[in-house]
Amino acid sequence: VQLQASGGGLVQAGGSLRLTCAASGRSFSNYAMAWFRQAPGKEREFVVGIPWNADYAEYADSVKGRFTISRDNAKNTVYLQMNSLKPEDTAVYYCAARARVLSRLSSFYSIWGQGTQVTVSS
Repeated sequence: VQLQASGGGLVQAGGSLRLTCAASGRSFSNYAMAWFRQAPGKEREFVVGIPWNADYAEYADSVKGRFTISRDNAKNTVYLQMNSLKPEDTAVYYCAARARVLSRLSSFYSIWGQGTQVTVSS
């Protein structure tokens, strides 16, 4: 599986963006998918994740109620809808995949997209 993230950009505080992670290769539906982000000078952090069967999702406390993850296995795509964006959401956002089981630890993911920049102005 290879991942391609897109949808980042510059938005004002309170605005919205939708990130897309398109996967190529076989067996996308067998993978748990997650979004991580990394701000300058900070460690990469878990944002949200969804397991292979999409029966639940996990969110970082900082984005609960504002971000929503979804997946369309028929299109090999994962979406991250980000609403009510704040300046502290500014970061490079990465999508990642691992077999079936969702994890909040970036070290457990071996498949990464290239990252897309999200900048929220105040």
